Amino acid sequence: MNDMMDVMDIAFPNLGLYLENVPKTFSIFGFQIALYGVLIAIGVLSGVFMADAIAKKEMDSSDIIWDFAIYAIIFSILGARIYYVVFEWNMYKDNLLEVFNLRNGGLAIYGAVIAAFLTLYVYTRLKKLSFLQMVDVCVPGLILGQAIGRWGNFTNREVFGGYTDNLLAMRLPIEAVRGRDIPAELAAHILEGTNYIQVHPTFLYESLWNLFLLCVMLVYRKHKKFQGEIWLLYLGGYGLGRFWIEGIRTDQLYIMGTTLPVSQVIAVVCVVVAVAADVAVRYRIKKANA
Repeated sequence: MNDMMDVMDIAFPNLGLYLENVPKTFSIFGFQIALYGVLIAIGVLSGVFMADAIAKKEMDSSDIIWDFAIYAIIFSILGARIYYVVFEWNMYKDNLLEVFNLRNGGLAIYGAVIAAFLTLYVYTRLKKLSFLQMVDVCVPGLILGQAIGRWGNFTNREVFGGYTDNLLAMRLPIEAVRGRDIPAELAAHILEGTNYIQVHPTFLYESLWNLFLLCVMLVYRKHKKFQGEIWLLYLGGYGLGRFWIEGIRTDQLYIMGTTLPVSQVIAVVCVVVAVAADVAVRYRIKKANA
């Protein structure tokens, strides 16, 4: 592997992979389009198609999925941005117009997820549908979309962890990443005569975890005991993975006035709520059938 990297290169040295000129954008008729946005869009569409396929098997009509998706996409983007801005307020408070500049990133998945579930709850109440049935249909598509969308962080050179020399270790040129994402502990591992950082590819860890969780959901849904159980599997499963992955990221968002990563706190709450709710419902079912 080279000691010096070009600014657009990405390497996985322990896998023997050196990727040259990995673009962040591409041009159509002179207009620059961010791959980050394209990958998120692909993730969203893939998720909606998956939810549609499940709905065709489990609901009277799958058209409701596409109708809901319009609202979910709009409010999820708003939720993702609001969440990020709230917990990175110091970066925006002196330049409020930057709040509306999505081309530099700044979308938090937990904000999108929270907004999506709230939107679904309101939507099902208005349409007189079962929230628990709908959410069980939708969450496999959600986790698929998250798995694909995480690759937008790869092209953006963001969402990575601290130093590692494990099998999946990733090298990024220092010029290609935000300076605030390189803490002192990581900077201490930059070798003299090199221009890169070597880090945990946490975007990849989360993408792989999400795909694993998707497989579990698809296999288990045939054996679920009650409506809402796949949703609880999502909350607990994603929360479990996100907790440990968030712990090694260098771009954590903190609860204001503390050193607690907000996404880790939410992840723990989701795991506890999911396990408690699952146990409680199973107990009620067992008692009712006794």
